[in-house]
Amino acid sequence: MKKNIFILAASAILFVSCGKKETAELTTASGLQASKFETTTDNGQTTRLYTIKNANGMEVCVTNIGGRIVSIWVPDKSGNFRDVVLGFDDIQSYIPVKTNFGAIIGRYGNRIAGGKMTLSNRATYRLKQNNGNNTLHGGLRGFHTRYFDIEQLDSTALICKYLSKNNEEGFPGDLLVTVTYSLSDDNALHIDYEAEANQSTVVNLTNHSYFNLSGDPNNTIIDHLLFVDADNYTPTNDELIPTGVIAKVKGTPLDFTTPKVIGAQINDTTFEAVKFGKGYDHNFVLNKPGDINQLAAKLVSPATGIALEVYTTEPGIQIYTGNFLDGTDTGKKGIVYNYRTAICLETQHFPNSPNIPSFPTTELFPDSIYQTQTIYKFGIE
Repeated sequence: MKKNIFILAASAILFVSCGKKETAELTTASGLQASKFETTTDNGQTTRLYTIKNANGMEVCVTNIGGRIVSIWVPDKSGNFRDVVLGFDDIQSYIPVKTNFGAIIGRYGNRIAGGKMTLSNRATYRLKQNNGNNTLHGGLRGFHTRYFDIEQLDSTALICKYLSKNNEEGFPGDLLVTVTYSLSDDNALHIDYEAEANQSTVVNLTNHSYFNLSGDPNNTIIDHLLFVDADNYTPTNDELIPTGVIAKVKGTPLDFTTPKVIGAQINDTTFEAVKFGKGYDHNFVLNKPGDINQLAAKLVSPATGIALEVYTTEPGIQIYTGNFLDGTDTGKKGIVYNYRTAICLETQHFPNSPNIPSFPTTELFPDSIYQTQTIYKFGIE
């Protein structure tokens, strides 16, 4: 990769944005006050709230810390708009809180066993451990904690950039990451990921939005209907590290190949995978990896009729049902985020792939470009 790419990124690229006065007076359709997202970090970086909209009134709000999606505003079956993701009302709540709500996850989404990995050149790296002995979501200071430069392209698109330096959380090489959020008029949020490195490294980027399609996180998501186009999953040990085996979902609580109520078998701890995950927290092996036109998963709230379809070029998707939400965090509108009040649909390569050669590789070489795409499309069922 050309050196000037990194020189450009490191020199704090200047982007065209709305003036401070105009932004401070803005209240978004979902009720967020933009002025509450304006601050200067200890590193002298300025944060703000960015908003994209389409012709139908769908709105997505994003802020700099973690490149986080703060709200997604979509209509229900009665034509009333609802905010369907968890988050906070102000930037200060994102800076100290150790959550992933809405964040870009990297450098490696999901777990790497023992905080250790070996690349194809036989170089071994020790990573920062933040999940027992393992590395989860890029480490304690993963991308969810980092400042992203954001450029507002137009009313429907944002570009988020971050330069991850060599040895950040133990990962090798400088990595320039570009994530583009864009809205289309069929109520689809497109997330395009791109990355380049100056030496061999690993990359597995995803988004960690917590969805509740009822629009009210006082409700759990166990009544939601879920479909996942995956005949297989990757079993794990009790630390949620894949064993390397790919197993069938048929006849197990993980079978969502036909739509099923999430709560139907979520507590079936006679099945080891559910016991280890304390519910659903599993990587599903998609049947049609790489095809952005194929439906990977679908989530529906029977209460509101809001449906979410997921399309991706990734080979896997992590289904996580908020099993570790415990009421610690109070989010937008003063709502406490309790047990299973949201679900994450994290498109990804498989957990611990750097240590399991049979899994799709996550290694990125300096003469290559990492590119993946995920689409979250909203509609009415």
